[in-house]
Amino acid sequence: MANRHALRGGTRTAGPAVTGYGGLTRLVPPPAVPVDARGDWTAAESASGVRLPDDYKWLVGTYGWGEFCDFLYLRTPFGTSPHNGIEWQRGHLSGSPGRDRERYPYPLHPAAGALLLWGATPDADRLCWLTDGSAEDWTVVVWDRDGRYEAHPLGAAAFIEGWVGGHVGSGLLGDMEPDLAPWFNAFRRRTHRCLRLSEGPLTHPERLRLLRESLAPTSDRGAWRSQTGEQGQDHFATVGTDWLLTYDMSCPHQVRVDFPPEDAEQVRRRLFAAVELMGCQVLGIMAADGRPLPEWSTVTDP
Repeated sequence: MANRHALRGGTRTAGPAVTGYGGLTRLVPPPAVPVDARGDWTAAESASGVRLPDDYKWLVGTYGWGEFCDFLYLRTPFGTSPHNGIEWQRGHLSGSPGRDRERYPYPLHPAAGALLLWGATPDADRLCWLTDGSAEDWTVVVWDRDGRYEAHPLGAAAFIEGWVGGHVGSGLLGDMEPDLAPWFNAFRRRTHRCLRLSEGPLTHPERLRLLRESLAPTSDRGAWRSQTGEQGQDHFATVGTDWLLTYDMSCPHQVRVDFPPEDAEQVRRRLFAAVELMGCQVLGIMAADGRPLPEWSTVTDP
């Protein structure tokens, strides 16, 4: 459930370059069990044809495959998912990178001194290295979906730490919302459920308060409101259990939750109890693809 509303447009003045790796873990706690974080680095470097930076190896080992703040996707060279990896998906590139220098001002890997992919965003922006010189001196290049480029003289770990901490601005990516504490979600198997709700007698702020108190402790993941204030969403996550929730004000009034499959019964019990406290009724349950489900736990996601 990517939350683009956690970002805002514009740029910031870049602060001092971030050094070391520990600052990122203080800002963003890593997952207890990183996904696709372990493997044979010698084989990975042999397959890519380059030695990979030490800070990237630390990122992969510490965080694994996943996303910072629902926006910066960290890819790893391990695992079997077709959505992971650091090689270009050639079928997604239009034109001829070797000849169209206006569209592709940088050569693409495996050419010498070329762009090599290490991350992405949900908006189809690419996060790359410019593989010129020593791996420890590679520059991060942001390549957005409209073909614009932006270079940052930082490694991948320092770029992520600077962006989530508000020290590195990007005219192409926008900035992290300053009022939110940054977070990381590991990409792993999850179940999605949506509860359609009756309105009930309480106001929306009161219902939201009761929902979050019932699932406490929770952390903010951003919110938005329409200009009229009649529509909006509140995003938050449970601390420790890694459930991701979106509460829609109206059109329709619903709660969406994304959780590890093994937590299904616990999520059902706590969420239905919260809805009762909110003074609402569950009108229907839906899967991620919109299919109505007769029961919460009798039908699993495909």
